Amino acid sequence: QVQLVESGGGSVQAGGSLRLSCAASRNTYTRYCMGWFRQDPGKEREAVAAIWPGDGRTFYAESVKGRFTIFQFSDKNTLSLQMNSLKPEDTAMYYCAAGSFGWGCDSSRFYNYWGQGTQVTVSS
Repeated sequence: QVQLVESGGGSVQAGGSLRLSCAASRNTYTRYCMGWFRQDPGKEREAVAAIWPGDGRTFYAESVKGRFTIFQFSDKNTLSLQMNSLKPEDTAMYYCAAGSFGWGCDSSRFYNYWGQGTQVTVSS
């Protein structure tokens, strides 16, 4: 079992920055896929960024490449998402997730632990 708690969401103007953090109840660095997903009401959940266990390989959605950075602190059981140059279309509920399978890290199908979510709102 892994409990995940997100923080750092909020409201910001377009062009601004936010950093999301996710605290895990156990060390996930070497075995778990860790990812950030987002969902707007009426839309499907979208993979935003993910990191593979152990080797640091990353995935980014095309819409956030060059603006968002995912990183993980192995000794603090913390996953973060640095979001720069935010756009109104980034507005959504953002979820941290962990996948114990260790593969398919760019797909929500392979994640079995989810946080409660944190709201990000970007105004124009």
